[in-house]
Amino acid sequence: MHGYNRPPLPKLMTATVRSLPAIVLGLLLGSCSPPPTPLEQILQNGELSVITRHAPTTFYTHDEEGRGIEYELASGFARRLGVELRIEIAGSFQQIIDDVASGRVHIGAANLTVTDTRSKLVDFGPGYQRVEQAVVYRRNAPRPRAIPDLVGGQLAVLAGSIDVELLEQARIEHAGLEWVEHPGASVEELVRQVAQGEIDYTVVDSTALQLLRNAYPEVRAAFSIGQSGEMAWALPPGASELGAQVAAYFAQIAASGELQAVLDRYNVSAREFDYVESRAFARNFRTRLSRYRTLFEEAELETGISWRLLAAMAYQESHWNPRAVSPTGVRGLMMVTQHTAEIVGIADRNDPRQSILGGARYLKRVQDKIPDRIAEPDKLWLAVAAYNLGFGHLEDARIITQIQGGDPDRWDDVRARLPLLEDERWYKRVKHGYAPGSVSRVYVDNIQRYFDLLQWMTADEVTADDEPLTAAR
Repeated sequence: MHGYNRPPLPKLMTATVRSLPAIVLGLLLGSCSPPPTPLEQILQNGELSVITRHAPTTFYTHDEEGRGIEYELASGFARRLGVELRIEIAGSFQQIIDDVASGRVHIGAANLTVTDTRSKLVDFGPGYQRVEQAVVYRRNAPRPRAIPDLVGGQLAVLAGSIDVELLEQARIEHAGLEWVEHPGASVEELVRQVAQGEIDYTVVDSTALQLLRNAYPEVRAAFSIGQSGEMAWALPPGASELGAQVAAYFAQIAASGELQAVLDRYNVSAREFDYVESRAFARNFRTRLSRYRTLFEEAELETGISWRLLAAMAYQESHWNPRAVSPTGVRGLMMVTQHTAEIVGIADRNDPRQSILGGARYLKRVQDKIPDRIAEPDKLWLAVAAYNLGFGHLEDARIITQIQGGDPDRWDDVRARLPLLEDERWYKRVKHGYAPGSVSRVYVDNIQRYFDLLQWMTADEVTADDEPLTAAR
């Protein structure tokens, strides 16, 4: 294992995208009105600047490629305009609002809830997801039922977030209410602190809570604060042309189903794996898997990786849908990126056989990077986590595990530390920086469950080679 260094400043992520109708481009560029509008700046410079924050639902990197709901949506919008996308990382929500209000960046996209206070500083595009703000507490602690129950407790929230506005409104009637604002923390970090008993409460939006609840089963939602609100992109004041393009884009992807597909793709790992999910898996097992089973078996022959494990990964990635695709170009049964396809030598990611073989080869490639001293099944589950998270981020998690006195060669020990990749106090100490470790943990957990179901549903076919994968987990 290598040492660790303070990570470099965030790189500017770019995604080359094309195609705005020439007539629109000509009309906009032909305008002689100084100064140019934000939309004219974007088209003239060929670049859309979007400011966001690190979070599983906003933006993160995987093998130097962008991921996250906001990244996918912004990438799709840049494609609509025919320009490149530049992502900037903000240290706080207030920085996002300030930079958009000043016109330094074109769009703020960071799960921003529309509020009256923010609307005085920036304009907003159409809402694309409705959320509530929930007070979160530790499961074994007394459940707070209303604001007065928070008085005297340790309450921490993100600085500049909607939570601060809601708490300030609540303090008008409850003068004893106090809280601490963290400017550089992430919501994942605060949820983790609640789970570990470091603080009593935090406030989390419902989408983030849905994503994190499986990663932190110790936390529970107590009650909601304020009314539900809409998430939307922040736009520079008076940028009517840009606002019209944003509105048209969201209307288009909402009508086509693309918007819901993006939201579902990131929320699939947030859903509780329960009876309903098991029923859905069984239904898809009967109706879909039979079409591709021989391909998974072929991939097992080539790579030595259990076809059931590969099928479980494909179900987590695409629900065995060969036409699955994201706005960033990740596609196919195994949701292979273009970069990965080039590495493993496949030409058509939409082709089920090539997608399965490509995913299997990439998993094998990652597995071969992991030290030979690590025994199975730990080596395999570490490889599955790296497939989702990126090998560099996995190595960072193993370094953190070692620093904390755990065994970096044991999956259970590394699994327990994955969420620390979202904690600024830890990800700044390792080489590759922020990563959605809690999401990756749920990703592997789900695949393990799908794998167990496949073993059960093909019990008469299970070989001795498969058994160690489900043992000692």
